[in-house]
Amino acid sequence: MTGDDMNGITPTELKSMDESALDALCSQLRGTLLAYGRAHGGHIGSNLGMVEATVALHRVFDSPRDALIFDVSHQSYVHKMLTGRWDAYTDAAHFDEVTGFTNPEESEHDRFVLGHTGTSISLACGVAKTRDLQQAETGSSPTGNVVAVIGDGALSSAVAFEGLNNAASQGGNLIIILNDNEMSIAHNVGGMYGTLDNLRRTQGTYEPNLFRAFGLDYRYIESGNDLHALIRAFQEVKDIDHPIVLHIHTCKGLGLDEVDAQDGFLPGQCESNHWRTPISARQQPLGARKYYGQLAMQYLLHRFASDPGLTVISPATPGSNGITPEFRKLAGRHYVDTGITEEHAVAFAAGIAQAGGTPVLATSATFFQRAYDQLQQELALNAQPTTLLVFSAGISNADNTHSGAFDIAMLGNIPGMTYLTPSNERELLTMLDWSTRSRDHGAVAIRIPSQAVLDEDMASGRSRYPSLELADEIAADSAMTVSSKAGRSAGSSTGTMRLTPPSPFDEYVVEHMGSEVAIIGLGNTMPIARKAGSLLMERTGVKASIVKALQCTRIDTETLTNISANTKVVVTLEDGQREGGWGEHIASWISGNADPTISAMHSVVIGADKEFTDRVPLSTLQKRYGLTPEHIVQRIASALSDNR
Repeated sequence: MTGDDMNGITPTELKSMDESALDALCSQLRGTLLAYGRAHGGHIGSNLGMVEATVALHRVFDSPRDALIFDVSHQSYVHKMLTGRWDAYTDAAHFDEVTGFTNPEESEHDRFVLGHTGTSISLACGVAKTRDLQQAETGSSPTGNVVAVIGDGALSSAVAFEGLNNAASQGGNLIIILNDNEMSIAHNVGGMYGTLDNLRRTQGTYEPNLFRAFGLDYRYIESGNDLHALIRAFQEVKDIDHPIVLHIHTCKGLGLDEVDAQDGFLPGQCESNHWRTPISARQQPLGARKYYGQLAMQYLLHRFASDPGLTVISPATPGSNGITPEFRKLAGRHYVDTGITEEHAVAFAAGIAQAGGTPVLATSATFFQRAYDQLQQELALNAQPTTLLVFSAGISNADNTHSGAFDIAMLGNIPGMTYLTPSNERELLTMLDWSTRSRDHGAVAIRIPSQAVLDEDMASGRSRYPSLELADEIAADSAMTVSSKAGRSAGSSTGTMRLTPPSPFDEYVVEHMGSEVAIIGLGNTMPIARKAGSLLMERTGVKASIVKALQCTRIDTETLTNISANTKVVVTLEDGQREGGWGEHIASWISGNADPTISAMHSVVIGADKEFTDRVPLSTLQKRYGLTPEHIVQRIASALSDNR
């Protein structure tokens, strides 16, 4: 079967094909995935393992009437190929026209936008509940079978267990396909996976059976990459009248060959096959996320011998955050991968801190959203001295489920939370050193710098991985900083541990003093702030004050008061949501101030709009939000004109 033959295949046409031709179809799909991964990159491993299961699903079930809900969507590429999006995986000109996740805007065969983990069973319960109510009241429903597809790695997520619990009590038609490829993003961790291993070993007969314990029906299919076995199994459960788990054993990365092996991508339990980078990108230097992650981990390695309670925690996704296999091996018991369990990971960190340990929890900004209650309650309310490393924060070209643009509004507004925003490598390490050595603080989050900061670090020659000598320098800097700024509370109330305690980084740094205009950059926006200041001087002759903010949880009223005497316009720059963000707090403080010198200053708040964005180029977003030197200078000129 050729690519041209494939182009017109729909789920309806798939059903009419002779079953003997489906093996060739699967071979073509797998070959297409391999070529796509080598050229474009993506979540290739789990998709390669789901080729036969996806063909079988569309052969047996009647999508979109039968709802197919793919958890986290790391398994949905073949589903997309078979539902009108073939060109997006075969023609480089169309590679970026679809997201790597299910999306109803692309196809009626996608019920939800899904990029986070563990929710498919709960979503399926909701869809099935409405179907059952419709059938009871009217005798019919536009929804038939409801099928949730979830991977074994996603099963560790707490919400997946909540969904299983509800499914059993709700009853009715609900089919849960557990794709067990013996891997999460990294290796599976947790006691549940011993049970899954026993079920595989005994062909599904092992007791106690995790799923039967919930009250669910259960069947095991060992040959999860045998198309015909899967078709038979799915036919047997189609239109079933009660919830059932079909546990299928697949091989992650099935089809990866010697070409892929050259880049470390292997079938089976291979962490690197979770996300495939294009062959053309294999020689590129590390991006900011992995670079600064490896930097932080390398620094912490120096600390383990002297701090037996220091523990690095990753709720899955370690490799993407620079937590390399080498680090994990050297860290030993000082490193814990909790699996895809953000809520547990945060509460776990709080428990470590309360017992006197030193937890460092690392994950993406978008994943910290999943643990908001624990961040507020277990950490902040209990004032536990914990360090959070927040990756991929800020505006970016990410898809709409992985945007980091909401972190400042989220973390910056939790009482008792300190959110630090380093703008270079040394600041990052100094903040990390302080937060992990001192216990005179509550929860401290540190925003991992962006690519713009890394580019500036590299260009300036400041960058160097932490040697033992640099580790000692950082410790000395941190101790000096804490000593010189101890007790400084920049414009906030004191007297209760429930409020955000002062930190050595509360004071804004005036890089140089100017007049008329002050440009205050937060963390990642400092390169833009400096360029805007230079452009303003070039075009207008106005020398602006350039001010650096190292945190977004406290207003440095002292510095703002000091610069107010010769400042007419204050510009705040943040690469996060403007509404509810850091700049708005400063503008509110200025406008409502009783001192007429302060309230007379004109505030220009520049940041991201409150919106979801999906794979929009970063340069486009910066222009849209005015985060460019040219736009900033225009805003300043307009504000100065209004004030004259």
